[in-house]
Amino acid sequence: MKQKAYGLAAASCLGIIGFISTNFFGGMVLWLICYWFITLPLIIIYIISLFSAVANLFDGGYYKSRIKINIHLATLAIIILFNLYDSELFKNEKILSATLKDDLYHYTLTLRKDGECETQCSGVFGYEEYFKGIYKFKGDTIIFSKIPYDKVGFIPDTILYDRKQKALFIEKNPEKKFIREKNFLNHFEIDK
Repeated sequence: MKQKAYGLAAASCLGIIGFISTNFFGGMVLWLICYWFITLPLIIIYIISLFSAVANLFDGGYYKSRIKINIHLATLAIIILFNLYDSELFKNEKILSATLKDDLYHYTLTLRKDGECETQCSGVFGYEEYFKGIYKFKGDTIIFSKIPYDKVGFIPDTILYDRKQKALFIEKNPEKKFIREKNFLNHFEIDK
């Protein structure tokens, strides 16, 4: 009976780790909705196994069910590591962050002190995706040597940083000058 409980605890913990890692592939809510028939039972089994491990800890002490408790502690440690990796703690300092809001998505462009940048795309049902790039300032323009987005033309290789309007303009007129008038989908609004 104990072997089944340990196997169930290990399987549910691996399932939870797999589910949490889906955050790096579009978002957990999206995966939960698409694959509910797999993730929902894993979450329920994990919760039952966790409560069982805690009950065993209070009932018989650590040594009675140390394998099960260690499996859950390892899972907790991995969850903490995922959150640390995703946090700003180990990333270079932000110098500028701006957001473009669309009907379905929010695109947040973050420029870092070391010349790297990233675009975080956030959408419905918890969808998230990150794109990395490299930039440099040249006067009031930002030039990307690697554009932080994969769709060609959405974010151009050069954008205008307008400090007065607190915006990053991305559209140019036929004379190749930036359009400094705020319209839908033509600028990133600089975050406070």
